[in-house]
Amino acid sequence: MRFYVDHDLGALIRCWVAPDNPAAISRIYVALEGRRVAELDAWLVDDVIRLQGWHSTGQCVFEITDAQAPGISQARRVELYDADTNVLIYRRSPRTDVIRAKVVLVDTSINGDSAIQSVLFDHFQQSYFGIGTLSDEVLRVLFESPWLTSSFFSGLILMPRYEGCFVGDEILTTTLIHDPYVEMATRLLWLKARAAITADPAQAWRAGQLKEAVQAVNDYDFSDSRSLKRFFRMLPESAYRMLYNPLTRQFSTKLPDDRLMPGHSIVAIEVLARMGIVGHRDFFEAFAATLFDRLGIDAQAPAPAPIPGEALELADRLRTLKAAEEMLVFDVAMADAVRDAVSKGWNA
Repeated sequence: MRFYVDHDLGALIRCWVAPDNPAAISRIYVALEGRRVAELDAWLVDDVIRLQGWHSTGQCVFEITDAQAPGISQARRVELYDADTNVLIYRRSPRTDVIRAKVVLVDTSINGDSAIQSVLFDHFQQSYFGIGTLSDEVLRVLFESPWLTSSFFSGLILMPRYEGCFVGDEILTTTLIHDPYVEMATRLLWLKARAAITADPAQAWRAGQLKEAVQAVNDYDFSDSRSLKRFFRMLPESAYRMLYNPLTRQFSTKLPDDRLMPGHSIVAIEVLARMGIVGHRDFFEAFAATLFDRLGIDAQAPAPAPIPGEALELADRLRTLKAAEEMLVFDVAMADAVRDAVSKGWNA
């Protein structure tokens, strides 16, 4: 999918959207002040798009006025989404002082950081959360599009796969490292929480490749040390891949199925060292304050979402297990190095 917004004159927004299927007619839906008001098919043809090979007919152009979306001329917040992928195409921000930069917050936890997202959302014209769920083609369009001059991205992505997209002074890459044992506990509880989905034949497909992992964790009692040890002895492959040094995997591999080797830990540290801002969850305030200062945002650092007591208790049990220690040896070394560096810098 390719898209471009030509102009927004208030009473007229002109854009074009070329879908992945070159023979399909583009469709978008329009939301005003957060409320969906219209779904439109492209009715204008651009021969340049056709000649460039982006679409077979060039029927990808929209000129949206009050006639197509009543109230668009007066709306302070207008959003256009691709109807097939639900990807944000354009957002008219109510702010006139949006930050003119691209910021990428690489989540390292399976639970994204909503506290920072909630602060940054209104400071950018366009925001994309959960980017790890988007297709590779869409992500590259978003990262490399020169017209997305004010955009904030966050989500779980494999950094080496997209690092080449993040070149230039106008792109800031950031990440917040979590305690590996707490993250392992969080992932185990995340899998357990989806047991009801896999038990329902109508919803089991939603678990995707993790279906076997979800079914496996449901057979064990994580509050019991013996049961927890048995779980690690019988770990299915999908669960192993999800729990084995996920931080190292995220910063050293380009494909989810890549085999993780000892040398990947060095690659991960090198990639991490090239990031713009790296923080640790134990020093959340330091990370948020540094990020806001870099972006020129005058705001109080938000409090991070509290870690559930169940996750902290499970993390403490995991620290005593040799199997868990062996699965996190690379991540622990990297997280400790980041924590020590942040601690020295912030305390100083």
